[in-house]
Amino acid sequence: MKTKVFAAIVISVLLSANSYAQENAKRFGFELNSGLSVATKKIDGADLKPGFGFEGSFSYRFMPHLGVYGGWGWNRFAADNSFAGNDVCFEETGYVFGLNFQHPIAGSNLSYYVRGGGLYNHIETENAGGDIIHDSKHGYGFQLAGGIDINLGSNWSLTPGLKFNSLSRETSYEGLSKQLDYQYLSARIGISKKF
Repeated sequence: MKTKVFAAIVISVLLSANSYAQENAKRFGFELNSGLSVATKKIDGADLKPGFGFEGSFSYRFMPHLGVYGGWGWNRFAADNSFAGNDVCFEETGYVFGLNFQHPIAGSNLSYYVRGGGLYNHIETENAGGDIIHDSKHGYGFQLAGGIDINLGSNWSLTPGLKFNSLSRETSYEGLSKQLDYQYLSARIGISKKF
């Protein structure tokens, strides 16, 4: 009988300590990431040079390993020759939102993460002088990402990973209908803070 009472007390203490630790774990976060991008598809026949982009997002963890994120991003590719002329840039800007799953890797200060969500972005075409010569207007696309979260202590982390964005916009350019399929893979490195 004493053994059962002792076991019940030990289990109760462990469960309450575990739930207390989960309640005190930081639920909110902010991340900034940046890196190089490679187009996986031509834009209306235009070869895109390697590009660059960045993203900032806020997150909220509502379950032990699952949360939501939302933020804003920008990515740019240059093209020597395109339907829009010579020496132009294609810039994707807009909003990101989705789900983030993050799980610790046993016995280390590392976690892996997987993200999936949507985009509400537009594609601007700029000439060599930096003037916007066309805007596709905002539309929906999707984003997939994955990587490693390296805990640095004091709720700071490094977040290297890969990200894939896809945005298709049907638009008119100088009276001609164009399908802009903006798809790219990015190698990103970020820093995040949980609070």
